[in-house]
Amino acid sequence: MRPNTLPRKPHVLRATLATATAGLLLLTGCSSSDDAQAPAAAADRQPVDGGTLRYAVSGSPATASNDPHGGLGNESDVLRFALTYDVLTLPGKDGEPAPRLATSWKPNKALDRWTFTLRDDAKFTDGRPVRADDVLYSLRRIAAKAAENYGRLADFDMKASRADGDHTVVLATRAPMAQAANALESISFVVPEGTTDKDFTKAVPGSGPFTVRSSGAQTAVLVRNDGWWGPRPHLDRLEIQALADPQARANAVLSGQADVAGSVSPAAVKSAGDSGPQVVRRKGVTEYPFIMRTDTEPFDDPRVREAFRLATDRQALVDTVFLGYGDIANDLPTPYDPSYPDGLPQRRRDLAKAKELLERAGHADGPNVTLHTTTAYPGMDTAATLYARQLSEIGVQAEVKVEPADTYWTAVYAKKAFYTGYYGGISFPDLVRVSLLSASPTNETAWKNEEFDAGFTRAMGTLDADRRNELLAGIQRDLWKDGGYVVWGTGDGLDLAARGVRGLPTGPGFQRMFVDQVWMAK
Repeated sequence: MRPNTLPRKPHVLRATLATATAGLLLLTGCSSSDDAQAPAAAADRQPVDGGTLRYAVSGSPATASNDPHGGLGNESDVLRFALTYDVLTLPGKDGEPAPRLATSWKPNKALDRWTFTLRDDAKFTDGRPVRADDVLYSLRRIAAKAAENYGRLADFDMKASRADGDHTVVLATRAPMAQAANALESISFVVPEGTTDKDFTKAVPGSGPFTVRSSGAQTAVLVRNDGWWGPRPHLDRLEIQALADPQARANAVLSGQADVAGSVSPAAVKSAGDSGPQVVRRKGVTEYPFIMRTDTEPFDDPRVREAFRLATDRQALVDTVFLGYGDIANDLPTPYDPSYPDGLPQRRRDLAKAKELLERAGHADGPNVTLHTTTAYPGMDTAATLYARQLSEIGVQAEVKVEPADTYWTAVYAKKAFYTGYYGGISFPDLVRVSLLSASPTNETAWKNEEFDAGFTRAMGTLDADRRNELLAGIQRDLWKDGGYVVWGTGDGLDLAARGVRGLPTGPGFQRMFVDQVWMAK
């Protein structure tokens, strides 16, 4: 799954989107921006106003979008949306949602109706006040584009939802849901009521901290919105550069052409040296799982899936791909989530057992497979190449096919039988909604398990957090045993920043897109 999607450390992190997200699903997740500062930020230094921040971020002009409600395939687009449109809630401290456009929320007793109270001082850049009707219209538009955005609002019944006056929205859920505010974190970009697809051919008014001065497929220029209701941004201007190649992003900072490079490789960090740019580390949020479609041969046989997991030399992958900035994982895609099951035995490499399982599955000579990968995030292609060599030790002939980064998330993700995924720290509940329920809009492993679906519904209807996490841990054990993932390790997300940049958030996913309080030291 990709970011967009929506990256959570125990009690801290939440995960686009995607990507995958895809898209930026895989970006859904997050530590609080309140306490996440770039390493060089000095506690005794007061922020200063002024300046331009040049941000080189993952993105391809070929998949650029001006519509915040469709498929969020580029982090460059999400960064622009996060700065120009308001959202209802943000990931806050300890994994709890924090207010943004919504100031408070409360459920009914059945947990299937949530009342959100909105700010009364938010205005669009054209002067119109932000009303409940605008919020409801935006959420309904997001829901209507489920096929594009991986069903971001699949848990909500938007037809049954309503506006109650100018500053209250009552949102209905399809089943009891204890985490409605979490599910809306960072994705609920609000536009004026009546905005159509045609309107997005140019800048649509937002109510966020910045406004768009100019926007092209490769570069967008934003300027401070002095009419924003929130804390005044320190920067005068942001320049967002979409660069698909991680090394190109790193080079932009190293050469002085950019101030921040998002998602660079460990090799680029090591080559920068101690006297180079700042290194911003987002601990343990990057994953490149190998994804097996459980409805496609040979992966429709659970013995084959288990053999592929047992063939994995996890430490070799972590050492080679993350260069010391990572840890081994255990085939569950969100090991940082507070619902991660305790006491789960670490799956270890066992070539003899893997060969035996393949033989029992009718593949004594090993199946021939194609492992798709790309260069969208640093190390994805390296991981696939090394894993293919590891599979050869159990007789599997795996051809590695490196696909173009600009079309990978539309042509390969959730379509091919065997491919390299990406997560930027998505929470387990978000991952389930988008990718693991029988009816999930983007069921990346084709995992369909009625007991798993029912268990997730029970968990989401449980208000007590500890009990909810127990229930989620239970269904993760089933996924660990029989799912379609080889999750071999987690790595740190790595960004480079010029020495003068202060206040960059260090959380993963959507949270790190909210850079409205970044400032430049003089």
